[in-house]
Amino acid sequence: MLLPDARIAPLRGGTVLRWGVLAPGRIAHDWVRTVHANTDQRVVAVASRTLERAEAFAAEHGIPRSYGGYDELLAHPDVDIVYIAAPHSEHRALALRAIAAGKHVLVEKPIALNAAEAREIAQAARAAGVFAMEAMKARFMPQTDVIARLLDDGALGEVLSVSADFGARFDYDPASRAFDPALGGGALLDLGVYPLWFSHFVLGAPDRVTARGSLAPTGVEDQAALLLDFAGGAQSVVTTSMRAETPQVAAINGTAGRIEVAGPFHSPGSLRVVVGSDVSEWHDSTGLTHREVLCFQAAAVARSVGDGLTESPLHTLDDAVAVLAVIDAARAQLGAR
Repeated sequence: MLLPDARIAPLRGGTVLRWGVLAPGRIAHDWVRTVHANTDQRVVAVASRTLERAEAFAAEHGIPRSYGGYDELLAHPDVDIVYIAAPHSEHRALALRAIAAGKHVLVEKPIALNAAEAREIAQAARAAGVFAMEAMKARFMPQTDVIARLLDDGALGEVLSVSADFGARFDYDPASRAFDPALGGGALLDLGVYPLWFSHFVLGAPDRVTARGSLAPTGVEDQAALLLDFAGGAQSVVTTSMRAETPQVAAINGTAGRIEVAGPFHSPGSLRVVVGSDVSEWHDSTGLTHREVLCFQAAAVARSVGDGLTESPLHTLDDAVAVLAVIDAARAQLGAR
């Protein structure tokens, strides 16, 4: 079959935002690098808890302003929007401070530690009339739009099941971000959010969540398998692990056909569409890999802000809340801290 073209926001042209970065960690380095290399968006300021760290980050990326405190950056009138790349545990507080300062916000996934915190961010942004979004990079990749068009066209018939997994091996360190409950540790928030987002993208919010898994000595889940049941009989199976590397593949199965997304499904790659005896393949042609794809969401955010929107139509705040609600239910069943 002839596969549809991807509809994505152009990486260049249109609204150019002046970005600030809060908490310049590893993902912030990758984010700024690809945004500067592949879009017209520009980072004009960076803030860290220490001035030395902010200055080093600014020097590496050619950023004109650096601050040893978040409020200094948030008070600057030349910053339109902030990208929050702090540990999960800091997302809510920093997002609320940025919103109170009148800034648009893009918050790394997960947008918060739980659904209640995510709702608080959503309510604050809506009341302030500023744009807010969770940085769910996979939603803005070209391959995701190809999948969306196939689903919209009904190419698979009635979708009956979805599967997705994300496992990566972490060395156990009770003080690390991955295993410390105070920092939002656990497989579901760090890795499982991606396959759970994929299930939500295809089927929406489930009617029932059944979770099984294991806990690390710190009390956070280090492995989990979730069965999600939906009205009408559809099901999703989502697995995640910090104990083992997994293929990181995803699949959508319908009455008329299926889509198989090669691993890692949350990064640029390829997919296979099987409808009857017809097999078609799609391959990403952008040349971008892994975190380089973060540039797509930055361009999409700028386009939404330029259009006067306060939420992305592709990944709404309600979408982020719904995924965290599933994680809340699963973690409660597992007894995770």
